[in-house]
Amino acid sequence: MSGLKKLASETAIYGVSTIAMRMLNYLLVPLYTQLFDPAAYGTVTVFYALLAFFNILLTYGMETTYFRFSGEDNKKVYSTALNSVIFTSLIFLLLTWFQSGAIAVLLNEEGQTKLVQYSLLILVLDAISALPFAYLRKMGKAKRFALLRSLNILLNIAFNLLFLYFAPKWVAGGWNFMGLFSAEPELIYIFIANFLASGITLLLLIPELRGLEHGVDLKLWRRMIVYALPLLLVGFAGMVNETFDRVIMEYLLPEETARYQIGVYGACYKLSILMSLFIQAFRFAAEPFFFAQKASGDRKIYARATHYFALFCFMIFLLVTIYLDIFKLLLRNEAFHEGLVIVPILLLANLFLGIYYNLSIWYKLADRTMVGAYIAIGGALLTIGLLFAFVPGMGYIGAAWATLIVYTAMMVAAYLSGQRFYPIPYKVRRFFFYLIFTLCIYLVSEMMNQITDTTSKYVWKTGLFLGFVLLVFIVEKPKKIITSQQNPKRFDSN
Repeated sequence: MSGLKKLASETAIYGVSTIAMRMLNYLLVPLYTQLFDPAAYGTVTVFYALLAFFNILLTYGMETTYFRFSGEDNKKVYSTALNSVIFTSLIFLLLTWFQSGAIAVLLNEEGQTKLVQYSLLILVLDAISALPFAYLRKMGKAKRFALLRSLNILLNIAFNLLFLYFAPKWVAGGWNFMGLFSAEPELIYIFIANFLASGITLLLLIPELRGLEHGVDLKLWRRMIVYALPLLLVGFAGMVNETFDRVIMEYLLPEETARYQIGVYGACYKLSILMSLFIQAFRFAAEPFFFAQKASGDRKIYARATHYFALFCFMIFLLVTIYLDIFKLLLRNEAFHEGLVIVPILLLANLFLGIYYNLSIWYKLADRTMVGAYIAIGGALLTIGLLFAFVPGMGYIGAAWATLIVYTAMMVAAYLSGQRFYPIPYKVRRFFFYLIFTLCIYLVSEMMNQITDTTSKYVWKTGLFLGFVLLVFIVEKPKKIITSQQNPKRFDSN
């Protein structure tokens, strides 16, 4: 199987399972937005933003580091990385568990100690699971990876429905097994459901956890840590860019509206899920693939992969923005609809983030991870500055614009630094052609919202979307795409 075909095949496996399951998981958003007001949903948004942030701390770049060093002695490298993450995760849990009450107060959630404790358990379980999942990616076991990820999400959905939908009905009907359930939906059940799903998933990863038996090679571990620590900085800075807005808004906005705005922002951010899921699925397949391709010396394959990745992202951007009136129905409570204006901004921001992820592969391949750290830290500092500048006056709209500006800057920085230290022949002119054309179609579709006849409006909008797809087929010529995999030189023309 040729390089791009293998990448496309594994992306499809990761993608179909990830997108299908996460879309099912996304159906919990209508449940949450129906049961909880924006302020309560804001609490969920803040806690999950912090979980994402601290997950970076507990894995500290060891997944990518494992991919980088696995060519030396896969079993020894995997065992060293896995033992390291388990040890540090358990130390973290020990240090934070008995401070749960103080952490709750710090988060303006006094009395919610249990909420914090379940969050800590979720965090540690997911961190320990990260290396076994990375092992499955490295070994090309995409189907088992997809199966376990899908099962995790299905379990989470099932437990959420049990605790938030069925259990209150049972209690109202006079049945409550051993007093386990509440008559009213409570936020803590969201976290209990996640904890149970994560715990069961880790148990199912026991075959991969047997890699612990090879112990820790301290000399190897020191080399891995030197490589990983800059990636930890990259991860931390990346989480500042991705989640800090939802955390800091609470302190930059008036107390009486902060959680409300965070809730609206978090719910509308979810409408960019198609873009996020495609990016995630591609990264699952691409990172081990890119490292495996390094030995071939063919850098054009990175350019081809990024080019086709961008094309799919442009299509997703148009699909969501053109049919936003339909996607918004997922937010059952109309109080959340006021934030729909940020969806195109966040979609474009995530598109640029996906391009940045592709462009940044160069510093991992070239062992220049500190350059990646500089870019990410610069992005984090820019994020903080823009949030302080925009949010007090513009609220969540300012946070969305800050996100777009930062990801644009990071994408440009990754490209320019890569061309200096590890040149890859990206099709830059073609990228800007598609970007401009995509934005023009989006603007025309916005004008069509003035059409009062719903059928006519969607016929025209669908025509616009299909027109873009047709343009891609005409310009790219699918036969040329296939041929370019056997003859890379045919891809070089702009």
